[in-house]
Amino acid sequence: MTALVTDAERAQLLANNQEADPVPVVRLFTPDAHATWLLASLDPADGDTAHGLIDLGIGMPELGMVKLSDLASIVGPQGQPVMRDCFLQPTRRLSEYLRLAEENGSMTD
Repeated sequence: MTALVTDAERAQLLANNQEADPVPVVRLFTPDAHATWLLASLDPADGDTAHGLIDLGIGMPELGMVKLSDLASIVGPQGQPVMRDCFLQPTRRLSEYLRLAEENGSMTD
């Protein structure tokens, strides 16, 4: 689980739990399976349940929750694990990413 988010990202995800429409903090993805999770907050009760935009690559992106521990156990069809996008520089609030993803059928940036 710790490899998916840095300590600084974890702290920001926890802080964002109080925000109604936070700016996403971390993007996780499967390099070989077209799934992406744009996470904006983390439940302080368990420190594992994240909330954000989930795009499983089937044309139906939506807001939802996912456990970081579950993501850490996923491997794609070519054996690649879920990875963190080290270059993410969010420019919008989560609601705007959702709107754009719904319009396009997937996350575009």
